[in-house]
Amino acid sequence: MTPDLPRTRMDDVTVERVLRVVEAIPAGRVAAYGEVGAVVGVGPRLVGRILRTWGSGVPWWRVTNASGDHPLLARALPRWETEGITVKPNGRGCRMAEFGADLTQLRQESAASLAELEDETPSSH
Repeated sequence: MTPDLPRTRMDDVTVERVLRVVEAIPAGRVAAYGEVGAVVGVGPRLVGRILRTWGSGVPWWRVTNASGDHPLLARALPRWETEGITVKPNGRGCRMAEFGADLTQLRQESAASLAELEDETPSSH
């Protein structure tokens, strides 16, 4: 696979990349599926599929849709309360302007762990 092309398959490396970026979202902050995907190089739907299947061991409650709405808000809410994330007036999620992660910082925080994966990836497919 050429580095210029986005990853579109749910292979082991892509799964691990998504999980590592989610782990890098700071407590009290959220990132949208598309923002996580932009760091990894995949689309938001793939991020959602990966989190649904393998996300139980990472802070999944910190990933929302682009509007800050969370599909599992009832389950995420106790964790949000602990981290100081408040629900916006419509009751569906949080305000991205207030709780959205700094994407530059997220890229920087996840860069080292993502680079480790590239070093471990076999060069021949």
